[in-house]
Amino acid sequence: MGIKYQCSVCGYIYDPDIGEPDRGIAPGTPFDELPDDYTCPVCGASKELFMRL
Repeated sequence: MGIKYQCSVCGYIYDPDIGEPDRGIAPGTPFDELPDDYTCPVCGASKELFMRL
């Protein structure tokens, strides 16, 4: 089970076990391996605005 991260702007939770297949992010991709330009799929917040849960 991977470590989840939550967007501090809208509350979206990135779950590495699920990934974001519709955005080309495969299940099993840890948050710290996401591209530097990753943004929240809900509100568009930058990766820096996510907090580890």
